[in-house]
Amino acid sequence: MWSLAWVVALPIAAEAGEVLWSGLFNASATVADFDEWSWSNQVGAWQWYIHGNASTEEYLGLSPDHKNPADTSDEQGIRITIDGTSFWNGQTMERSEIIPQTTADLGSGHLFYHFSLKTEDTNAPNPGFEHQIAFFESHFTELKYGTLSGASGDDNTLRWCVGGVSQWETDLEAGEWYNFAYDIDFDAQTVGLWASNGSNNLTQVVSAVNASTSTNSADWHVGELRLENGGLDAAAEDWFWSGIFVEQAPITAGIAGPA
Repeated sequence: MWSLAWVVALPIAAEAGEVLWSGLFNASATVADFDEWSWSNQVGAWQWYIHGNASTEEYLGLSPDHKNPADTSDEQGIRITIDGTSFWNGQTMERSEIIPQTTADLGSGHLFYHFSLKTEDTNAPNPGFEHQIAFFESHFTELKYGTLSGASGDDNTLRWCVGGVSQWETDLEAGEWYNFAYDIDFDAQTVGLWASNGSNNLTQVVSAVNASTSTNSADWHVGELRLENGGLDAAAEDWFWSGIFVEQAPITAGIAGPA
């Protein structure tokens, strides 16, 4: 039976905007909860179907050690891993992605899509491959890491892109928490970016950029898609995530998260 306690209950009041959907994990959440979800049993806060054929534990892990320590709304963070088994549905891309399971409208008005992520030296991402991260189905906005498809050599750049064009960049440093909020105005058809490191409050780093903003409220891919870039690498890559939620404007800038 699905545990209703595995994520924070909704709706909840935030310091600023109203939280429309929460992907935060409490202490009772387990990886086994993800396997309760199916197309015929759409329970919990997350859809879990884009992954390889190994057990869920190979691709996902929950632990207090996986979250940003400054995030006090989350009791656990999640490890999302890709490796040489992460081929989904016959594709040649390595993919491990979780997607919101919700009846809330996450595709209209002025919303902020929040998350924090980090990597470590152990199972570090390969900078020679393009990674698409925290993307919508249409890829109107997303993070990218590594050597872009068609380029060569290693590239340790983490990029925020709109329509495939980089708008903000930084070097990816192991052990560093990177905090983000996609600032999406679905009515005005614009997207901006708020960002910070560690425990620092989010600040606006890119203001509104024109974009073909759209979502059916169930196509935000939290995780990683790695393109083959003309080769394969079976080594595991771990990405750690916390503070995942969607709120209406105005923004909750504090990394502690919604109240």
